[in-house]
Amino acid sequence: MGRRGVATSTEEYNRRNYANNVSEYNTVFGSLTAQRRHVSRHYLLRDAYDDMMLDGVQPVRDTFHNLIVGAMKGSRLQDAFYFRDQMKEMGLQPDVNLYNFLISTCGKSKNSDAAIMLLEEMKAHGVKLKGETYICLLNALAATGRTDQVYAIVRDMTAAGLGLNKFCYAGLITAFKNKAPTTEETMTKIVEFVQQSKGWKNVERVSKDSSENIMMNVSEEELYNLPTAEYVHRRAFVYKQMTIYHVAINACADLKSKETLEVLLDMLTKDGFTYDAFIAMQAMRCYLQCGDIDSAVKIFEEYTSSKSPPAELYVTLAEGAMIGHTPRGMQLAQETIEKMTSRNFFLNARMGTDLLLAASGEKTGGYTIANYVWDLMQNRRITPSLPAVEAYYKGLKEREIPSDDPRLMNVSRVLDNLSIRFGPRRNSNAQA
Repeated sequence: MGRRGVATSTEEYNRRNYANNVSEYNTVFGSLTAQRRHVSRHYLLRDAYDDMMLDGVQPVRDTFHNLIVGAMKGSRLQDAFYFRDQMKEMGLQPDVNLYNFLISTCGKSKNSDAAIMLLEEMKAHGVKLKGETYICLLNALAATGRTDQVYAIVRDMTAAGLGLNKFCYAGLITAFKNKAPTTEETMTKIVEFVQQSKGWKNVERVSKDSSENIMMNVSEEELYNLPTAEYVHRRAFVYKQMTIYHVAINACADLKSKETLEVLLDMLTKDGFTYDAFIAMQAMRCYLQCGDIDSAVKIFEEYTSSKSPPAELYVTLAEGAMIGHTPRGMQLAQETIEKMTSRNFFLNARMGTDLLLAASGEKTGGYTIANYVWDLMQNRRITPSLPAVEAYYKGLKEREIPSDDPRLMNVSRVLDNLSIRFGPRRNSNAQA
């Protein structure tokens, strides 16, 4: 494709364009891909790629690696498949590492059919599967609770002479967690897999298989869609030797099984481990989901008495305490947020959004916490997500506040701006 057809002066062109050659575009794609989760800009990759095409700059293999990893990190399956198709049109066949990233994206998007399709495509093109590929497939299929297909991948691994490692057992746990309906067998299986994982053998890969991921700054936790993925780079947040417990205890929180949680915490202690921040956070979340505020507070106090807690622990306690909007829970939530603020922890957009959504559901009372969270974010010029602002605005309106109230007018103005900015986009990435 040629350059833009509009005649433009060289000075104007240079001012308007942010990249002029493949190296500069690769840098742009790498920068967009490296964005942190709570300031994700992965949706801009497609726009930047379109600009590259309009500028007549020819992509190379590294370009597509950057683009597909970015699509994976942003869970943008439609974009990932689009970049794969573009790559093929230019005569570049995806290699096994790119297929791994594509399969991982299927898992993040909960599209197991697309993952199976990619497996068939690999076989058709003679692309040899690596240990990582099997684990990507296992975890992608686990995302939709396809236990039969997960077991089939395990059999394929065994036939290929590969042992199961902790990420395989994590996938098995996730598969049963996501299998509907949840039964007594679900929790029994989760405990069994934790026990079985203690004898895991290394899959024959590690150094040679991981080099591409290290280069692209993709952790194994992110590649396999583990719940610890966004925390694994945080100092002292996640102890990697406890991967199985992370996944299993997260499953307990999702499935609201306090009994299984306590069995696992006992096993963890007997194995000689102490709670890391992720374990404490998920255990608290489980107790709070089950309405057991006392046990959640106990976990929080035990952790904070010996370690410096991250802001997420405060947010988990405050958000969970607001479930049901009971007087005691709302009081605990307010005290927790105040304590967090007094320790100079600040809410980012994601944590603030979570708290505002939880607080905005309060139907009676003075709306104290919702107003407090909103003010904390406004003071730092952080805007919550559109759904959170909508919920907060609705709660204010239900309280018969005068239409010229400064707070209501400010929230209304923010809501209008967000509605304009985040209307329907050209591609929703809902499916491949």
